Amino acid sequence: MNDKEILHTYLRRGRDSLLTKVEGLSDYDVRRPLTPTATNLLGLVKHVAGVQLEYFGVAFGRPADRAIPWLAEDAADDADMWVPAAESRAEIIEFHHYSAAHSDATIEALDLDAAGEVPWWLPESRRVTLHQILVHVIAETARHAGHADILRESIDGEVGLRVADPNIPARSAEEWAAYRAKVEAEARRA
Repeated sequence: MNDKEILHTYLRRGRDSLLTKVEGLSDYDVRRPLTPTATNLLGLVKHVAGVQLEYFGVAFGRPADRAIPWLAEDAADDADMWVPAAESRAEIIEFHHYSAAHSDATIEALDLDAAGEVPWWLPESRRVTLHQILVHVIAETARHAGHADILRESIDGEVGLRVADPNIPARSAEEWAAYRAKVEAEARRA
């Protein structure tokens, strides 16, 4: 695998990890705000999809071929961070797949050193390469997939990159409670 293929693989893994966090939950659970700043699972999916379109589309002169109302200049603040009842989960998942395909086409068409411009960045840092944007979007996707991990755990206890993730210790509910109590006790002692 060359460097671009390696980076693209990590981006795809991050996307998949994020999308698995909305599987098997009710429409309420994927939309409800779970932090004081209203962070929610389906909003994270919607946001990351928009990020992909802007960075791999706009920044490289390859804008999306459909209007995205929540990304328009006159959209309400944070319209990409939550999902009104009028927007279905299926529509948001389809939008994510659309943005991934659009992004993948840019990634496949350009060399890592291809030049782009991010117009919303400061003038001195606007000029970018595909390599830089791949790293940026991988980091952004991973960050939000991490948020989704914690949100999902708070809803139903599901943890890890996927169901039965081998990187997560197999513990019973009682064993997790004992582990948590040990960590809590040490935190209090500190």
